[in-house]
Amino acid sequence: MPEVLWISAKEIDSLNITMPEIMDGVEAGFAALGRGEGEMPAKIGIHPREDCFIHAMPCHLGGEVDLAGIKCVSGYPPNPAKGLPYITGVMVLIDPDTGLPRAVMDAGWVTAWRTGAASGVYARHFGNPATESVAIIGTGVQGRLNLLAMREVFPKLNRIHCYDIYDESVKRFIDDMQPELPDARFTQFAEIKDAVADGDVVITCTPIVEEPKRFIPFQWLKKDCLAIAVDYDSALGEDVFRGANFTCDNRNQYVWTQEQGIYFQNGYPGPDEIYADMGEVCAGLKPGVREGKRGAVLMGIASHDVMTADLIYTKGVAAGVGVKVEL
Repeated sequence: MPEVLWISAKEIDSLNITMPEIMDGVEAGFAALGRGEGEMPAKIGIHPREDCFIHAMPCHLGGEVDLAGIKCVSGYPPNPAKGLPYITGVMVLIDPDTGLPRAVMDAGWVTAWRTGAASGVYARHFGNPATESVAIIGTGVQGRLNLLAMREVFPKLNRIHCYDIYDESVKRFIDDMQPELPDARFTQFAEIKDAVADGDVVITCTPIVEEPKRFIPFQWLKKDCLAIAVDYDSALGEDVFRGANFTCDNRNQYVWTQEQGIYFQNGYPGPDEIYADMGEVCAGLKPGVREGKRGAVLMGIASHDVMTADLIYTKGVAAGVGVKVEL
């Protein structure tokens, strides 16, 4: 009988996969999509509870990549108060030749790292190399992984501005992340306006909600700030992207999601206002822009999951980790 390799989050951790490795994989996936070498429908989902989602995310990347997989992932904002993770699920890596699963692994790990990596790839192409300060709004898992990605892109990074509605979350964030950037000064802010005011890069990592507050207006940001929304339209005002070089991770997914009438309404960029998606940029079809008003909505796409899952699978097989289970 065919066997599938089951890889736990703890086993993935033991592989010591680095952020640059994942960023390179994410960029290769972007480029394949930009060359038209993939099949990736917009993520579909159900919403069993308010502000909660369960998404299905399939993807095949062709050409020299030739990988396939599907992720079932849930996002439940009430979970942390219950001592449970916000993001959970399973990632299935599938053999494109036979359709048989190669591996099943923790989707929480995959989602966390590939999401941070996607922000890093965007910053590679749109960030100012002289960047010194980053404001992290929301100091949970995504705040941490996004900061690790920014560290790889901006060698002069020395000031980290932090804000979260929970003081203890910020304190843990600083305690855990200071060793990762030992020469940087971490500052906790009591007000969001003060946290973002001097940020060369502002990254919002708050929960995704159906009725966004969009509590960060453009007037609070530096004129040439690089704005990255990891949380759909929950935090950044529509004026942050008005007249900007606006980028999304995938044009089809952004437009399809907007057309559903829930997210990216009331002034967020429409189809004709998208400068590029990251597939076009990474495939060399559109150049990055490193100055002026720039911003991105990075929703997270299935190509990231497939590329990251293959990296885990390849390293896992080499290291002999995981448990083989008969189908």
